[in-house]
Amino acid sequence: MALTNSQYDTIMRIYEQKRLRTHDLLTRRYNEIYEQIPRIHEIDNEISHLGVANARALIDGNTDAPAQFRRQLHALTVEKEALLLASGYPADYLEPDYECPDCQDTGYVDGRKCRCFQKAEIDLLYTQSNLTDILKSENFSTFRMDYYSSDYIDAVSHKSSLDMAKEAFTVCHSFSDHFGCEFQNLLIYGSTGVGKTFLTHCIARELMDRIHSVIYVTSSQLFDLLGNREFGTNQQDRQAGALLDDCELLIIDDLGTELTNSFTVSQLFICLNDRILQKKSTIISTNLSLNEIKSIYSERTFSRISSNYRLLRLVGDDIRIKKKLMK
Repeated sequence: MALTNSQYDTIMRIYEQKRLRTHDLLTRRYNEIYEQIPRIHEIDNEISHLGVANARALIDGNTDAPAQFRRQLHALTVEKEALLLASGYPADYLEPDYECPDCQDTGYVDGRKCRCFQKAEIDLLYTQSNLTDILKSENFSTFRMDYYSSDYIDAVSHKSSLDMAKEAFTVCHSFSDHFGCEFQNLLIYGSTGVGKTFLTHCIARELMDRIHSVIYVTSSQLFDLLGNREFGTNQQDRQAGALLDDCELLIIDDLGTELTNSFTVSQLFICLNDRILQKKSTIISTNLSLNEIKSIYSERTFSRISSNYRLLRLVGDDIRIKKKLMK
């Protein structure tokens, strides 16, 4: 999942196109304003001359020049904004209109990838997958409670399938609503076909729409990535796990379906523990019971999960079978 040079170049070309669009729009706006409000053209020329004069004054050793320059620049800027407002334009009409103000459409902030770059990375990496299409149909607005029954009573909690689904839906919606403000993790577990993966899709859709970087992997894909990071023979392989560390939300689907061994057990602990220490959220869905998680992945991994994750259990009949019967 690490970007190849070609993939990186593809993203950087997108950013270059964004900057060109911003430049072209700004040029058209300046031409428009200079025609409509000639005084603003004069002000911009005066500002340019001020800059040159200030530089010369500094070379000549005039220590008062910077303060004088700031006063004059402020007065001209205020006049410029007042002219724009008086003519019905926003005060910032002649400022660049960046898609991402954080990085100003460069992709980087202080030498680190901006979150918009991370999202572009994720989008590109998953273009070949079916996740994009799935998120169009599986989201909070399409989640249906009529697949859950008030007559199906869980033997452990004594709650109905419907009540447990309502609770899980509310918690997942709250997770999305408060993401970035509160550090939360979720473990969604239960039998096959009861909507666990659907709920993770709902959260992924909400956060990706808000330009949060979300990595969605099956457990098998997760351990392939971790293996590449640990044992990769080239730079791309060694960097394969970087996105797992950097993404704002990591979703691990179907934990327990991978081939389990000492490597997967130790790497899962390291992955989850590192994300907890960095306060980066993780969601796990699994068909395993809590006892099975403890037995397969060790006591210390289960301890991290039980201490740092909200546990959500879903029960009921297999929804996929219900859908087929309804057709």
